[in-house]
Amino acid sequence: MRSRILTAALLTGVVLAGAAGCATGPRSPVGEAPPATPGAALPGLPDGEVTAQGTVLDTGDDPQLCLGAVAESYPPQCTGIPLADWTWEGLDGSESASGVTWGAYAVQGVYDGSVFTVTAPPVMLALYDPMVPDDPTNGEPGPADEETLLVQEQVHADLGADVLSSWPQDGRLWVQVVWDDGTVQDAADAAYGDDVVLIRSALHPVD
Repeated sequence: MRSRILTAALLTGVVLAGAAGCATGPRSPVGEAPPATPGAALPGLPDGEVTAQGTVLDTGDDPQLCLGAVAESYPPQCTGIPLADWTWEGLDGSESASGVTWGAYAVQGVYDGSVFTVTAPPVMLALYDPMVPDDPTNGEPGPADEETLLVQEQVHADLGADVLSSWPQDGRLWVQVVWDDGTVQDAADAAYGDDVVLIRSALHPVD
């Protein structure tokens, strides 16, 4: 049971941000022009409810939604977005040990840039059937060569803890962050070149 939950919670790709690298996302409204570096980009807040998949971990104080790496200790450890209106009552798929309760869930709610307020019953990831996200590449390989993909180190330096995970794939560097409305992507295009770095949000708007 523990192994299945932890496996479901880990994000696909090469996770470079570390267990403490789950950011809280946007800090203020978007500016009018792309900033000098993606790390200075300020995406606007989601317009309406969003969904996310990750590990909910509760140490007895405030539960949090971990969207990045989860340390495979027992109990696990991670740092994430604080959750409001969360309850374990009547919820399957959780484990508890040493005063910590955790589980892997799909969560729906409202994100204000610092707190995720739950608005619908969570769904165990083992039972969740997510929508397949659109492929921004249309299946076409990217233009980046091996040297260009070394930009991964610079991306992590620029974005810091905002990076949940990153991985090179088919001539591009894919980077997952908590939330982006296109602002960080525009800044990445300006900083690293068009179609070299693809920014992907862990939060997805509810259709």
